[in-house]
Amino acid sequence: MSSVEQRSKALLGRVAGLRAQLRRVVIGQDELIDDLITALLAGGHVLLEGLPGLGKTLLVRTLAQGLGLPFARIQFTPDLMPSDVTGTQVLDDTDGRRSFRFQAGPLFAGLVLADEINRATPKTQSALLEAMQEQSVTVAGTTHALPTPFHVVATQNPIELEGTFPLPEAQLDRFLFRLSVQTPTAEAMVQILASTTTRPNTLEGEALTREELRELQSLVRDVLCGTHLLRFVAELVLATHPDKSRTSDRTSRFVRYGASARAGQAIVLGAKARALLAGRPAVVREDIDACLLPALGHRVLLRFEAEAERITQADLLSDWANQAERRSR
Repeated sequence: MSSVEQRSKALLGRVAGLRAQLRRVVIGQDELIDDLITALLAGGHVLLEGLPGLGKTLLVRTLAQGLGLPFARIQFTPDLMPSDVTGTQVLDDTDGRRSFRFQAGPLFAGLVLADEINRATPKTQSALLEAMQEQSVTVAGTTHALPTPFHVVATQNPIELEGTFPLPEAQLDRFLFRLSVQTPTAEAMVQILASTTTRPNTLEGEALTREELRELQSLVRDVLCGTHLLRFVAELVLATHPDKSRTSDRTSRFVRYGASARAGQAIVLGAKARALLAGRPAVVREDIDACLLPALGHRVLLRFEAEAERITQADLLSDWANQAERRSR
């Protein structure tokens, strides 16, 4: 076994340790934990949707501890200003000399939890656009680099519609995955009640360092993906557009806007991360399929007819996959 293979195996063992620790602290969310780790290894940001009290904040805080990343939680509210997120210029008076200096906001952390992001106004939401894409913040004409790795995990509550501002398409497109936090089963609920009404479980320590996380993110890029799979992803993304030729009838009827090329990038990077975690040198179709809904669910916008008939992106996924299968042969 080469030194590179030995190093990869050692890093994957560390990831397995992180996963095991997270599962001890956050019970009944095994699939969510796996998907969240996959997204971070792919270098992306994540949007979490779920009911209150399901452990979203606990999961993200615990993940930051396990990765050894500085953690910041920003509670988004209607009165939150962009400078409260990014930082601002403050006036210093030293020895009678006045000058401005930049005071960094909570966005300057390794892992940022944007809690209830859709409660802030669009002006404040847009403060995250540059940070999530360019990993930098511009204040008063000066650009400040964010730390690396830098990841945003945002939450939004699907049932609290009053006083919310839906995320615009450009903002949604910045998230690699949108993941749903499911209500735990009865068996998992018993374990949650038992563990949270006694002394709480805690992490044993850092499972990964930020340097090891960066190394893993670099290894993800080295995973191979066959041309036939890339073509399948490209055709599937095009199949989500209602104005393209040979679009399915249901897509034309229910879809308002299709996914962008960034959706294809999210699918491929997520699939590469899954392959790496499974110890495979190349992506297989199973990896692609597992990333389709997390990458497309928030990027394909549906018409009112779909909402009226309770049609979701998941219901249309088979149409897009079948069309992509035919056209990529």
